[in-house]
Amino acid sequence: MEEFLRKSLFVIEQSGWLAPLFFILLHVVRQIFFIPVLFICLLGGYLFGTLAGSLYSIVGLTAVSFVFYWLVYLFPGVRKKVAALKRRMLKDEYRLTLPQMMVMRLMPFVHFHLVSLYLMETTDNVKKYTQQSFIVSIPPAIVYTSFGDMLHELPLVGTVVFILFLTLLFLFFRPKRTTSVSWAGFFAEKKE
Repeated sequence: MEEFLRKSLFVIEQSGWLAPLFFILLHVVRQIFFIPVLFICLLGGYLFGTLAGSLYSIVGLTAVSFVFYWLVYLFPGVRKKVAALKRRMLKDEYRLTLPQMMVMRLMPFVHFHLVSLYLMETTDNVKKYTQQSFIVSIPPAIVYTSFGDMLHELPLVGTVVFILFLTLLFLFFRPKRTTSVSWAGFFAEKKE
């Protein structure tokens, strides 16, 4: 993997105006080599700067989601594995909001395609899925590209504080539930 990354970096640096295209393709093939999203976005900030690197990462992450959309239809086993992961992490009846999915994409320990599968299950067609994938890809692309070095070099305490902050954001953006209880139901006598 290290050799692949070194060669990829060299090719991107030497490719001139094709560098953004190669970088976006690197986003797509990174999942084959189990390279974390965080690392590729860091690389984008190093090569292109915060603004351009974020833009290319957003396009690359959206392309990864688009490829995943078609991949699960070609290989149903992939969908089963990600669905099993989703069931372990999220309950089937739990409904995520778009801001929650954005926060989940920021969490480095949450599988990237977990959110993609959830988007697939909650959207009607590929166009809506791609639009929402684009929106959900914005926060990690910007944060990892611009602050990736800082996050990567944080001491353990800083990392724990950051994860707690993301968890609080995740809980804050959950759908609000209200329960109505009738007056008679509230004061009903218990039957024994």
